[in-house]
Amino acid sequence: QVQLVESGGGLVQAGGSLRLSCAASGRTFSSYHMGWFRQAPGKEREFVATISWNGDYTYYADSAKGRFTISRDNAEITVYLQMNSLKPEDTAVYYCAASGSGRYYLTRVNDYTYWGQGTQVTVSS
Repeated sequence: QVQLVESGGGLVQAGGSLRLSCAASGRTFSSYHMGWFRQAPGKEREFVATISWNGDYTYYADSAKGRFTISRDNAEITVYLQMNSLKPEDTAVYYCAASGSGRYYLTRVNDYTYWGQGTQVTVSS
């Protein structure tokens, strides 16, 4: 069982930056692939970024490439999402998720078993 708690969301102007954190509980955190997703009002939850259990592999949605960076600290059992050059279209609730799958580069909602409660990111123009 893994419990996830996101933090770091807020209101920022376009062009600004935010760093989201996802604190996990459970001794097996280091064996899980982790992902960040987001969901805007009236839209489906969409993939943002994923990182492998050991941090060696990352993958980003096209909308995040070059602006967002996913990282993890297994000693601190935390995964991060650094978001730079934010745009109004990045406004959404951001969720972190954990997967025990043996596959890599997980981009689908159904790939993940555990989810956090989400943190709101609002980017003003």
